[in-house]
Amino acid sequence: MTGTRVRPTDGGVLGGSDPVRHPQTAPPAVRTKRAFVLLALTLVLPGSAQVVAGDRRLGRRALRTTFTCWALILLGLVLALTDRTAVVGIVTHRWWSLLLIAALLGIALAWAMLFLNTLRLIRMPLLDRGARPLVAGTLALLMVLTSGSLAYGAYVLNVGRSTVGSIFQSGPAFDPVDGRYNFLLMGGDAGEDRTGRRPDSISVISVDAKTGATVTFSIPRNFQNAQFSEDSPLWEVYPEGYNCGDPCIINSLYTDVVQNYPDLYPETTDPGAEAMMDAASGVLGIEVQAYLLVDMGGFEQLVDAMGGIRIDAGGWVPITAAEIPGSDPIRHYPPDGWIKPGVQTLNGYQALWYARSREFVTDYDRIARQQCVQQAMIAQLDPATVLTRFQSIAAAGTQIVETDIPQDQLASFVDLGLKAQGQETRRLTIGPPDFGTPAENFVTYPDFDIIHSRVQDMFAQGAADSSATGTLQLERAGVVSGVPAQTTDDGITEEYLQELAIIGDDATLGDLLANNGQCSPA
Repeated sequence: MTGTRVRPTDGGVLGGSDPVRHPQTAPPAVRTKRAFVLLALTLVLPGSAQVVAGDRRLGRRALRTTFTCWALILLGLVLALTDRTAVVGIVTHRWWSLLLIAALLGIALAWAMLFLNTLRLIRMPLLDRGARPLVAGTLALLMVLTSGSLAYGAYVLNVGRSTVGSIFQSGPAFDPVDGRYNFLLMGGDAGEDRTGRRPDSISVISVDAKTGATVTFSIPRNFQNAQFSEDSPLWEVYPEGYNCGDPCIINSLYTDVVQNYPDLYPETTDPGAEAMMDAASGVLGIEVQAYLLVDMGGFEQLVDAMGGIRIDAGGWVPITAAEIPGSDPIRHYPPDGWIKPGVQTLNGYQALWYARSREFVTDYDRIARQQCVQQAMIAQLDPATVLTRFQSIAAAGTQIVETDIPQDQLASFVDLGLKAQGQETRRLTIGPPDFGTPAENFVTYPDFDIIHSRVQDMFAQGAADSSATGTLQLERAGVVSGVPAQTTDDGITEEYLQELAIIGDDATLGDLLANNGQCSPA
């Protein structure tokens, strides 16, 4: 009839034939395809599934949020490429990081709600029974990959935030001195057989504020006559230096100040560390600005958290046991075990003894091994290791690290650390082999003018050429020399070394272990 409008049926053009919004009219195969398309839309462009098949108002709001997140992600990528310090500053800042955690959790919850809304739009009862488990499984997997990943990211960020807050302190930032940041790194030991904490490993890490070029100065634990500047609180107590004889080796200063002169440093929580900074400054003739103290008792936990460290050991190193009571001179029982020469991965227990062992050799061999362990840890603590083992590394860090580095300055130092990773670390030991021989006793009667001159020479020379693989760079008289690592089979067996230790043949052992101060990260 002319002028009469025909009302379409369900199969007509206007009555719900659109299979996206009205799947009940579509064939089973189309319904299944529709379900996966809606899931894909929610994954790639959250909110788009609601726009085409559900609540358009909800979809438009979700799309605006999605585009905003994409813009922020793009901005973050640009910042990461152009200003890493700003990105690290946001992640490590106490309030910005909290805001970021809240944002991640909010996005995770919103995305999960969108997936559940998409499930309602799919209308599971309309699907074939065989397709329902597949669609449900895909939905669960996508929710884990999206919302689950965001929630885990928020958790990791919160762990990092707690770690940074517990290790680093609030306080004013400090500027570089003569273009360098100088940090005192100490390996502290407060075992049951010791009175107080004694830093057996003492190093100053000097970093160029612009390039990240790094020089490490190792101070032997038995260094004597450490000097103090006139503005140091210890100048009043030791105006001629820490010079009371053999008891006044530098690593005893920490305990001395904590027990006898804590009032000299009233504004610090660790007067011993502040005193060690003053002593290191006097020894090297530079201003040491901050310290990091690593508890050696928890050091192995940190190495295990990293998955071990890989080194090229130059010689046999004993894992020593308890002291024999009443013996004179004090000797140790035969070692519990040995670390062999060659390329290997050390676990925490092995790395601790590799850095600490000094049986049958000198303290200077141990210092060389400590330098090697430090370099190996820095080289292998890369972003991939941190991301995959972040939780365990963070937990270990809160247990063993103490520092006075301001939290708000951490970002700039992380950026410097990233620059330093691509460069060779130069090293100088304030004692043999860089200053005389053990027989010349330089560490007992040091010439500070010579030390200060050599320190400045190290800064002036800049980074040295990289050595060949398998060598350790040692600074001798300001010249870099490569010491080949002993990686070949020399015919020595652990059983033979153990037999020599049992019978007390220290002379032969000393000759056989002469290379154990040689090492390089592998």
